[in-house]
Amino acid sequence: MASVESLPSGAVTPASERLSRPLDSIDIPHKQVKKICCLGAGYVGGPTCAVIAYKSPNVIVTIVDLNKARIDAWNSDELPIYEPGLEEVVKSVRGKNLFFSTDVDTAIKEADLIFVSVNTPTKKSGVGKGYAADLGYVESATRHIAKVAESDKIVVEKSTVPCRTAQSMRKILESNGKPGARFDILSNPEFLAEGTAIRDLFAPDRVLIGSLDTPNGRAAAASLADVYANWVPRKQVITMNLWSSELSKLAANALLAQRISSINALSAICEATGADVDEVSYAVGLDSRIGPKFLKASVGFGGSCFQKDILNLVYLSESLHLPDVAEYWRQVVEMNESQKRRFTQRIISSLFNTLTGKRLAVLGFAFKKDTGDTRESAAITLIKYFRQEQAKIALYDPKVEESQIWFDLAEPGVVDDVTALKKQVQITSSAYEAAAGADAIVICTEWDEFRDTQLDYEKIYATMNKPAFIFDGRLILNQKKLEKIGFKVECIGRSRLEESFE
Repeated sequence: MASVESLPSGAVTPASERLSRPLDSIDIPHKQVKKICCLGAGYVGGPTCAVIAYKSPNVIVTIVDLNKARIDAWNSDELPIYEPGLEEVVKSVRGKNLFFSTDVDTAIKEADLIFVSVNTPTKKSGVGKGYAADLGYVESATRHIAKVAESDKIVVEKSTVPCRTAQSMRKILESNGKPGARFDILSNPEFLAEGTAIRDLFAPDRVLIGSLDTPNGRAAAASLADVYANWVPRKQVITMNLWSSELSKLAANALLAQRISSINALSAICEATGADVDEVSYAVGLDSRIGPKFLKASVGFGGSCFQKDILNLVYLSESLHLPDVAEYWRQVVEMNESQKRRFTQRIISSLFNTLTGKRLAVLGFAFKKDTGDTRESAAITLIKYFRQEQAKIALYDPKVEESQIWFDLAEPGVVDDVTALKKQVQITSSAYEAAAGADAIVICTEWDEFRDTQLDYEKIYATMNKPAFIFDGRLILNQKKLEKIGFKVECIGRSRLEESFE
């Protein structure tokens, strides 16, 4: 709740006292939010504001985007993103108090509160290339709010942004806003996991609201807290200063990614010694100080947040002249890339040190199950390695669109790469089609339908070249069961069963 720059030295209330104080005990006159506008109809803005509308029937929610095709999809029977439970939520309130529109100006003018939920990709050029967040969309959205708004607005950062981005937004709004229009800036980071986003929104661990420690800042925070109070217990709505809220999002993702990189580093030791990484992670997770979550070894983490946010921390650390801190976080990302390279090398060495002309059935292209999102998917990296080794790839994923796959695999700036790509990569309609005639199966996404309780692996084995290999990059298969069928099974973090105790 307190901005460091707005308080005299020593005047900051201890966090234990501030964060234990329930919001509804703070007697702050504040405005009731009746209309919400969300700028950005993507993975964050769409599900978040759909749930807000579903849980707040007295609030009108309008989600706007300049991409007409995306808005048309939100208004159709085929939503632009797949998320379990999302379709039911959207269809139950769409046209009642939830609307999708390209009329950005009207939505801004009518809203009491505006979520800025636009993309913040990693910069691809210029200062900070490969590490810093590109805030171009955030700045553009902020300038448009200032240009259009005619009355007081609460502007809420919903995008994942570097620490102190709110300060830049505030300067833009104050410098460009119309006379008489006041803007209060809040930070309200999302903590959604793709595949469980609706469940996360219905029952969040916490809701963070960062504000300036001013009467207007506290009032704005209370207004947003009232919206969440329609379904979130007040004790789980935590208020803090703007910068703490912004950094908390990056910190949470960095620490989660660090756990994955740590267990993946241990998986290499397990493979070399005969230990089983699942057993190690289970034993370690029983320690109440550690816990079991995010200790699942895999071919590597992906998604829109982890790598981007860690690189953001690296760039922030370098900007603050903290090279040792920057290098520490850089190694979390490097461990993730190392895991992909190591898994690829294991496949090559198992297949007699060559993939040339061999058919690999790649099962899964999304970065995790229950989503169609492919951003930073391990499958993209692995397939590019396989292509370099002149392998033939047969790919199947139940939710990722074919056009997205070609887009992700094509090399930027390479003329006719898609033509060459299609000679080497085949997109199939089922796991059975992908595996037919294959030398190996590579599991890249932990879709439930790939488990040995769902697929008929005896049928698959009969159609494959022999010896038939399976490389389980997600630890979802029963190794003993498949080896009895005849498969040569290689799993992340495990030695081959016959080699484990030699």
